[in-house]
Amino acid sequence: MKPLLLQRVVTLICMCVLLSTNAQKINAPKFGKGLFNLIGQDSTWSMKVGLRFQSLATSSWDASSGLSNPASSFLIRRSRLKFDGFAYSPKLKYKVELGLSNRDQSGASQYTSNAPRYILDAVLKWNFSGNFVLWFGQTKLPGNRERVISSANLQQVDRSLLNSRFTIDRDMGFQLRHQFNLTNTFLVKEIFSMAQGEGRNITTGNIGGHQYTTRIELFPFGNFTGKGDYKGSDLKFEQEPKLALGFAYDFNNNASKTRSNQGSYMLNDTGFYSTNISTLFIDAMYKHKGFSFMAEYANRDAKDPLAKNSDGSLTGDEVQIGHGLNLQTGYLLSKTVEVSARYTNISLDKNITGKSAENQYTLGLSKYISGHKLKVQTDLSYTDIGFKTNQLLYRLQVDIHF
Repeated sequence: MKPLLLQRVVTLICMCVLLSTNAQKINAPKFGKGLFNLIGQDSTWSMKVGLRFQSLATSSWDASSGLSNPASSFLIRRSRLKFDGFAYSPKLKYKVELGLSNRDQSGASQYTSNAPRYILDAVLKWNFSGNFVLWFGQTKLPGNRERVISSANLQQVDRSLLNSRFTIDRDMGFQLRHQFNLTNTFLVKEIFSMAQGEGRNITTGNIGGHQYTTRIELFPFGNFTGKGDYKGSDLKFEQEPKLALGFAYDFNNNASKTRSNQGSYMLNDTGFYSTNISTLFIDAMYKHKGFSFMAEYANRDAKDPLAKNSDGSLTGDEVQIGHGLNLQTGYLLSKTVEVSARYTNISLDKNITGKSAENQYTLGLSKYISGHKLKVQTDLSYTDIGFKTNQLLYRLQVDIHF
């Protein structure tokens, strides 16, 4: 993080604290509920300020012919500042999240003014009528469940290979959200989104068309406790079975990136190569008395996945089409200790990408000192990559969330 930016962030927080002594109430919440809460003297606005970071250690080995070529690293995997509350009315909420680690800011290019991408979320949420809520700004698109689960609330050290290959992540645009009850217990949630289709923090133009996403979620046994449908592990120990089924479809019109609004731009002799890219997600989350199970399926297709020049010759770029499956389960041995397991299969179209299927097997162990707010997680993964050397990966991570 650049010193100038750090200075500005610290100055902003200090100014908020100093100003609040005269104009607002300061509420010091308990651990994990934010650093402090600000409430306007006339109760027309509020702000909760939070901070979290993850310290990660990894070790990996080539596993095809013994444990050779060992490598290790230590890094701050994520470091975030979070601000949320309401403005003018409790019906108008907002969220701002800034990424401070190198991994959070990676991906700078000429299309982001060649600058680090500090902003993760900057979104307004307006409950304009009944159960209708309109979101506007930059935030996560309603794609696969695992991506929408916060990295602070994951069951294992990090997300699966399915997410890294198929996620549609964050973008600029708007989302219309609604929910209703079919019966006393059967809940239905609907989301429609229109976004720029280029990913987050793009400042130079909109290549091609826009991106349209729709998602529907079914809760046959009612809502989860404490938003547990988007949190790893059954830390609430649901006393009755809870199930969420999700179906999402994303269409990116004339997309120019190898993974819809993610990946690298596909360039040709006239500028950019564009094609229509569609992605389907089907997922489920089940929880009951400390047991949890999450399943996800993703499929990406494109109208013409091979990037071409104006004369029809191939550029060497291609859309990463194919499908993925992720199965993950966990069981809490006590209120603070959980064992988990995950299987992920990635099958990209070999005729297009030239890559064989990948299979990854992961065993995890988590110690929840204060739920997801303070935890130690470790896991061991074996990846059968197919097109290159198989890998054994060990990870240890400490996560703290104020």
